[in-house]
Amino acid sequence: MTQAIMLQGTASDVGKSVLVAGLCRIFHQDGLKTAPFKSQNMALNSGITPQGQEMGRAQIFQAEAAGILPDVRMNPVLLKPTSDRKAQVVLMGKVATDMDAVSYHEYKPRLRQQIIHVYQSLAQEYDALVLEGAGSPAEINLRDRDIVNMGMAEMAGCPVILVADIDRGGVFAAIYGTLALLQEHERWRVKGVIINKFRGDVALLTPGIKQIEELTGVPVIGVMPWLDVDLEDEDGVALQRGKYLRTGERAIDIAVVQLPHISNFTDFNALAAQPDVCVHYVRSPDEMLNVDLVILPGSKNTLGDLRWLRESGLAKAVLDCHRAGMPIFGVCGGYQMLGETIIDDVESGLDQQPGLGLLDTVTRFAAAKTTTLVEANLQESLPGWLATCGGMGLRGYEIHMGETTLRSGCRPALWLQKNGQRVADGAVSEDGLVFGTYLHGLFDSDDFTRAVINGLRQRKGLPTLDVTVDYAHYKAQQFDLLANAMREHIDIPRIYQIMQQHQELAC
Repeated sequence: MTQAIMLQGTASDVGKSVLVAGLCRIFHQDGLKTAPFKSQNMALNSGITPQGQEMGRAQIFQAEAAGILPDVRMNPVLLKPTSDRKAQVVLMGKVATDMDAVSYHEYKPRLRQQIIHVYQSLAQEYDALVLEGAGSPAEINLRDRDIVNMGMAEMAGCPVILVADIDRGGVFAAIYGTLALLQEHERWRVKGVIINKFRGDVALLTPGIKQIEELTGVPVIGVMPWLDVDLEDEDGVALQRGKYLRTGERAIDIAVVQLPHISNFTDFNALAAQPDVCVHYVRSPDEMLNVDLVILPGSKNTLGDLRWLRESGLAKAVLDCHRAGMPIFGVCGGYQMLGETIIDDVESGLDQQPGLGLLDTVTRFAAAKTTTLVEANLQESLPGWLATCGGMGLRGYEIHMGETTLRSGCRPALWLQKNGQRVADGAVSEDGLVFGTYLHGLFDSDDFTRAVINGLRQRKGLPTLDVTVDYAHYKAQQFDLLANAMREHIDIPRIYQIMQQHQELAC
């Protein structure tokens, strides 16, 4: 019978996703066939399974930590916000509909049986499942239709570990308040607490830990220090908290425009892993001074974010950078914004809006979403600073609801291999200074990324670096660092014991 453990949090962004990845890594290292599971995820960072199904990036990197391929069953419900009140609902990897929050809350009970079925199908194939909650189980206004926190724990019949973030302050109040708001049968499931993101001497916490254990009857089974581990973030809340800021001088400085509805900013983690690169996210024109490359990332609301670009002055700043001879790179929604025109009769009813005009392309939104893993090759002969990238092979994935047509003045940037056919993707300007593509994850291709960085170095008169970061190996090292730290600071044998005891009770 499958053993399971669930991590829930006292709030959002307490570190649940990372700790779930760490447990997946530990169980994998210990010889257990392990999978992550999150019944409902709300995030704009998503990826594609080998079967072409869309799921949250957090469960994808958790699957990588467990040494397995991602499977959409690990995240059956994905919500992708398109505005403050509305989200695209992705069920089992395919777009179902758009809903506002009230409509979705009323709809959730209809998903319970499907979620139970999906969970049980995973349980039949794996030795251990590590479940992740969302937000907090103490959101009592949502409790009656919950399918992701205690509601999910009940469906799975699994014990819960509560994760609390001490870095934001009030950690003991958060632990006590969360447990106090749970119903009695829910509190029974909570078998331990992990205090996360601690900076300092853990001895200073001892009196508080002793008292909170006496007050709640729930043991603190670990205090995780603040870790300098480079792992993917679930969503843009990491950007709001300033995680990605310019932290030191590097030879190459890359600015990514932090759009209000930025999606898949994990595309740029491989760039940030380069030894000579600083990646920072910008929200004002003055932050784009003296950078070497500007990137417009993906967006879940392309036209709304394009309006914001103009209103914030960043559209003018991008155009000024282009006039100054700076390379501009666009991915997915960012690629669409670089064109002449975007026509929308599906997404928002805005009909039509001019783009930035840096590529002679026209984009029309479509009702159907393209979701697929692809292999690609860059154009054989690329102009200017991209010349050494010509013909290189890439791997990545597509997630978009638009079709872009190239007109005069630009040519395809890539050739994709799809269903045995060679299909054009993206566009590049005649001088090579403007490059756009729908391909997410292209910087995970090590040789291409180093060629791009060396091209930027040459533009600055710097010698090229003969160093290639093996990004897949780099990520594996980060998972191992996380697992080692968790073994040191969390009572992992106790977690095994909790799972075993609960399994015996379930029998």
